[in-house]
Amino acid sequence: MTATLQRIGFMQGRLSALVDGKIQAFPWNEWREEFPRAKELGLTRMEWTIDQERLRENPLTTEQGQQEILALSRQNGVRIPSLTGDCFMQAPFWKVDAVVRDALVADLDLLIAACSRIGIEFVVIPLVDNGKIERESESDTLKRVLLARQESLTKQNVKIVFESDLPPRELATFMNAFPPSVFGINYDSGNSASLGYDSKEEIAAYAPRILNVHVKDRIRGGTTVPLGSGNADLAKTIRLIERSGYKGQYILQTARAADGDHAGALARYRDMTAGWIEDAAR
Repeated sequence: MTATLQRIGFMQGRLSALVDGKIQAFPWNEWREEFPRAKELGLTRMEWTIDQERLRENPLTTEQGQQEILALSRQNGVRIPSLTGDCFMQAPFWKVDAVVRDALVADLDLLIAACSRIGIEFVVIPLVDNGKIERESESDTLKRVLLARQESLTKQNVKIVFESDLPPRELATFMNAFPPSVFGINYDSGNSASLGYDSKEEIAAYAPRILNVHVKDRIRGGTTVPLGSGNADLAKTIRLIERSGYKGQYILQTARAADGDHAGALARYRDMTAGWIEDAAR
């Protein structure tokens, strides 16, 4: 297997049937099957997903589930280096009053500990859509809660990576409040394309803070579309990311197959992404 292929992973659920018609949700019925399916495609990395609904039933958060995840990982050679916390977007602890916040922050602590136990290094917190920071008080709450956990994150070998819709310079400034040893950026090529941002400007503004990359294509102001059919210039973006010194992973958070052949679609996207990474090295 090429070194390039080993850097490419997929978002959990992309190798399962859609759940309630959603592009992304935890695949309760098929999560175990995704490990051997990934192995068949030569994919060695999976980004776990977790929703607020039934959060404490998710296999990631139960002792029995953790044992099963570790066993499936070993059997199929599929690591789980990262987690997308859709739960934080569905129920952002920085947007609620103190009473509700305590319960949501307890969920955050539970997830960090669970990630530490199964070797997940990056927890993606989406500051987009319902999680978007809209006032200073929300930003203050987010900083206060997360900075208070800096020491425990370090001990547990877990880093928080923000996915944000802020313009490049504003995001770079926002990140100044968060020590780079524990906090970074999740770069999402599709979200940037949808917002009309120039990847050259983005990478120039905060390249050293990028710890995780989501590969996705979107139409400007619109939805996720198959790679190469939207406004994301992925060849350029990946070239800039690679040449900035990024050595991390690329997670396929791609459009779902219209014909239900999700593995076939992911195989195509895997090859396209590998090509862009290899072209960047030339």
